[in-house]
Amino acid sequence: MSGDVIYEVKNVSKRYGSVVALDGASLKLHAGEVLGLVGDNGAGKSTLVKVLSGAHKPDGGQIFLDGVEQSWSSPRQALDAGIETLYQDSGLAPHLTVSQNVFLGREKLVRGPLGALGFLASKAMETEAHADLERVGIAVPSSSRSVSQLSGGQRQAVAIGRAVAWARKVIILDEPTNHLGARQAGEVLHVIQAAKSKGLGVIFISHTLPHVLEVTDRIVVLRLGKIVKDAPTAEFTSDSLIGTITGSIQTIKLDGD
Repeated sequence: MSGDVIYEVKNVSKRYGSVVALDGASLKLHAGEVLGLVGDNGAGKSTLVKVLSGAHKPDGGQIFLDGVEQSWSSPRQALDAGIETLYQDSGLAPHLTVSQNVFLGREKLVRGPLGALGFLASKAMETEAHADLERVGIAVPSSSRSVSQLSGGQRQAVAIGRAVAWARKVIILDEPTNHLGARQAGEVLHVIQAAKSKGLGVIFISHTLPHVLEVTDRIVVLRLGKIVKDAPTAEFTSDSLIGTITGSIQTIKLDGD
């Protein structure tokens, strides 16, 4: 059961020159909810993700986090407010260990004079990283292993696990199962469910519609910069979802109006 509205955009618009990327888009994300965001190429998904993550400022509309209006000036500001975004490129450093990646940009220093000189608390970070990943169901043999030694699914799971470990409110996942095999994708979908059970709001962007239908509670369909359908996942079939995305099924009929 999802909780209160945690993140919301109202009537957001964005233009790039003469191109209208978003045209009055509105959506709500609840705590403990997995929201699927789907649409064809050029539908406006990437632009909406950039607005939600603080990477782009909308030309119009409002953004609310926990009911408080926000105006992100940078992704760092959104990150500090508890919104983690994982783009298609997982952002992992393959030459670093799992624990070093989990703490990348948030490194812990040893206490005392050595910490003042920049010495890292490597053992503490290894222990904490392993516990964080285990808590969201990621079976990584050792947090001291190099990321380059992991499978594609494990790498992506570590990237999402890092986001789950650090996120306080919202996780935005852009194509997290892209180019993964069935078993590896299953690992990633499991981590998404773990984020939901932690009470986080999850926005899941994907072209892999079976994954969207499997893991989400609600689906928002974008077409040509507009949200044309926002409904519980149970209301969609594979065919009706494809039809809504392409426009071959009238959304007014799907809405039952």
